[in-house]
Amino acid sequence: MTTETADLNRLATPPTFQSVSGARKFKNGFATVLVYLAFAVAIVPLVWVLWTVVQRGLPVVLDLDWWQKSLSGLLSRQEGGGVYHAIYGTLVQALVCGLISVPIGLFVAIYLVEYGSRSRLAKATTFMVDILTGVPSIVAALFVYTLWITTFGFGRSGFAVSLALVLLMVPVIVRTTEEMLKIVPDELREASYALGIPKWKTIVKIVIPTALSGILTGVMLALARVMGETAPVLVLAAYAPFINYNLFDGPMASLPLLMASERNNPTQAGFDRIWGAAITLVLIITLFNLLATVISRWLAPKTK
Repeated sequence: MTTETADLNRLATPPTFQSVSGARKFKNGFATVLVYLAFAVAIVPLVWVLWTVVQRGLPVVLDLDWWQKSLSGLLSRQEGGGVYHAIYGTLVQALVCGLISVPIGLFVAIYLVEYGSRSRLAKATTFMVDILTGVPSIVAALFVYTLWITTFGFGRSGFAVSLALVLLMVPVIVRTTEEMLKIVPDELREASYALGIPKWKTIVKIVIPTALSGILTGVMLALARVMGETAPVLVLAAYAPFINYNLFDGPMASLPLLMASERNNPTQAGFDRIWGAAITLVLIITLFNLLATVISRWLAPKTK
């Protein structure tokens, strides 16, 4: 009885720890300094780039004509005009790319996580997604040029650019959606199956709504990536200083293409347009990210 009482008292007594040695304190402090130093090394160039873009491009975008007019009828050396046509082209190309990429990426991720995680087809699909993730944008543009323009005989257009952007956007959506679906607890699926709910309805009603906020964030990040690509628009679309509402025919401007076309313009007007287009693209991408944050919080599962 005495032995059992002593054991209980020993278990109830909180353990005592020795004081931390000076060597461990030094290692902890040294590692902390390295972490902060790495953060500073990473954040300083980013802040520097953003400051340069804002400093040189902000006076240009503060003019209302920048958002309401195009460059139609202006010479390269003439001041004024706007990028309404380029903003329209960028948004339309990204929207068409998203309409094609999101369903494909979502269905592929659902198959990999929910249905074919151990099948040969799933392994081959994962391998192909890994390859597409590392494909340079110029390779995707040349592939679409060879298939869409050279083989099928279609002309250079904004839709061809969207097809090239699809190749860059799909693997990002697949990867982010796949990770978000894996985070969903298996207990939710098992509880749904126990109630007799089919698997497809469990995915639609439980799994996807639970992971929807993360999926939307991944979609917006993928859109932000493809909207700034320059190689596809250089190869697959000719620049036009006016707005073109026909996505399938004729030249169509975009913000990256505008900056690329003005790089050979040595005048002050050319520099202003380049910096103005750069900050405009940054503002659009920032707006998309903020919108994704708001939507993801709104659609996030409620805990109450």
